[in-house]
Amino acid sequence: MSKPTYLYILDLDGTLVDSLDDLTASVNVMRRQFALPSLERQAVRGMVGQGARNLVERALPGRSTQEVDNGLALFLSHNEAHLYDRTRLYPGVAETLAALAGQGHTLALLSNKNEELCRKLLEHFGIAELFAAVMGGDSMASRKPSPEPVFRLMKVLERLPVETVMVGDSINDIAAGRDAGVRTVGCSFGYGEPLELADATFIINSFSELLLMPAGKEENTSRYS
Repeated sequence: MSKPTYLYILDLDGTLVDSLDDLTASVNVMRRQFALPSLERQAVRGMVGQGARNLVERALPGRSTQEVDNGLALFLSHNEAHLYDRTRLYPGVAETLAALAGQGHTLALLSNKNEELCRKLLEHFGIAELFAAVMGGDSMASRKPSPEPVFRLMKVLERLPVETVMVGDSINDIAAGRDAGVRTVGCSFGYGEPLELADATFIINSFSELLLMPAGKEENTSRYS
């Protein structure tokens, strides 16, 4: 009897890659244009997770909509040009993803980063072919913490909640997975604070621990919508 396979929906920043140095550099290039002092890596860490516009709004507090629009254009332009200057895969990511795919599991990426930038990062690190689907913050009207992108991926990839696992480092990932009725895995090594992962089904301290986690949530039988 063959073992069951699952859909693993994976976050990107803070889960697969540590991109905080490059994000911090882009934030500070943008802030200098507004005559603002540079921010430390740890300060930017707390701003990440809700997409680029939200990050810019947090980095430019009290600014007008037009100023935020201008800041966003600066941030995106610099970040795309320096997308992987210092960004790195977390230890064990490539090997773990390859092992999961080799076991017959389906992998999908779900990030609040723009889809094009997600794809560029996956290609750069040579793992793009492992993913059956990629969705970014601009792929549909809703983004994490909404469960709608999770529902969309389950529908497109023909998986039930009982067959799906959401993996991420922030409250947005855990909330999206929880509200979609799927098992969730919180990554303690990412950007989120420990409290953000409190509702996760499991917590892992290194990405390779994903291979040791019991998959599937047999008591959950609700269907995707």
